[in-house]
Amino acid sequence: MRKSLLWKLLGINILIIGFVIVIVWLAIDYLAARYFVILMKQYNISPVSIHEMFVHSVHRYLIWATLAAILLALSLSFLLMKRVLGPLSQMTEITRKIASGDYSNTVPIYSQDEVGQLAAAFNRMADSLQAIESLRKAMTINVAHELRTPLTNIQGYLEGLLDGVVPPSRENFELLHAETLRLVDLVENILRLAKADASRRDLQKTEIHVAALIEQMLDSFRPQLDARKITVLPRFIGAEAVLQGDSDKLSQVVGNLLENAVQYTDMGGTLRIFTQPAGKGIKVVFANSSGELSEEDLPFIFERFYRGEKSRSRAHGGAGIGLAIVKELVEAHNGTVGADIAHGETRVWFSLPT
Repeated sequence: MRKSLLWKLLGINILIIGFVIVIVWLAIDYLAARYFVILMKQYNISPVSIHEMFVHSVHRYLIWATLAAILLALSLSFLLMKRVLGPLSQMTEITRKIASGDYSNTVPIYSQDEVGQLAAAFNRMADSLQAIESLRKAMTINVAHELRTPLTNIQGYLEGLLDGVVPPSRENFELLHAETLRLVDLVENILRLAKADASRRDLQKTEIHVAALIEQMLDSFRPQLDARKITVLPRFIGAEAVLQGDSDKLSQVVGNLLENAVQYTDMGGTLRIFTQPAGKGIKVVFANSSGELSEEDLPFIFERFYRGEKSRSRAHGGAGIGLAIVKELVEAHNGTVGADIAHGETRVWFSLPT
């Protein structure tokens, strides 16, 4: 393909040069030569021999000029097009490697022109594909890991029941039922995450008042908060601002953050929920009194299947998907998410444009 395109471009240059030479040739033969004859006659000079000498000389110089122009055009065009087509050929080869699963190669960038910008964009695309592939592999491993534990437990109990080692008591059936519910919950979480990934295309945006939305979700979580004796301190600043967003998706965002706070706030602890202006948007912060999350965990808590409190997460039944769903849904609204630790509080926040 590269050679075919190269010779096509060179052929176009040769045709253009040939066309110009033909025009010049005809112009000399029919215009300049005729004007030369008329000029000779005005001075009473026989134009025959001089006219032939003039035409032959001009033709000879035109032929040499044509050959020199074609040679120069071919040389310069070949070098230029080789420089242009070289990165394209490399992109073609790297594309084949990417298709086979090798993301380690990049296109060298030799200039800042359009070809260099194309190479840089291609490299960014390859890096993004590599990151997506890494996330896909990590998610596959994590899903398999999450499924293995309850399935192994169910298998062990069922084999014990079949062999008569484990008695068919109500307690054992309740354990099997609990493991089955863990599997169902994990599958539902994965389904919600998949829907969050696709939410960018199907947002049903309406006017949303942030304070009213949070208060509504707080009412639904009041039994869980009261059961753990968690004191909720809401404080809304700038919440009168109206957002354009999907009410169901943002309710899921607030619900996931409240669920996360219920699980990881200490018994009898405090949960502060406050809003504040953030540029041309609004920032919502959930700050719970729990010091078990470390600074090292913060960059990863929005990753899928990541759990900072590994010693407690299984007891809570979390699979590390809730905050990943929050991230997907907030980014679908052109917002951002983040987390930090300050003054003995773990703060998880999101900001949305108004």
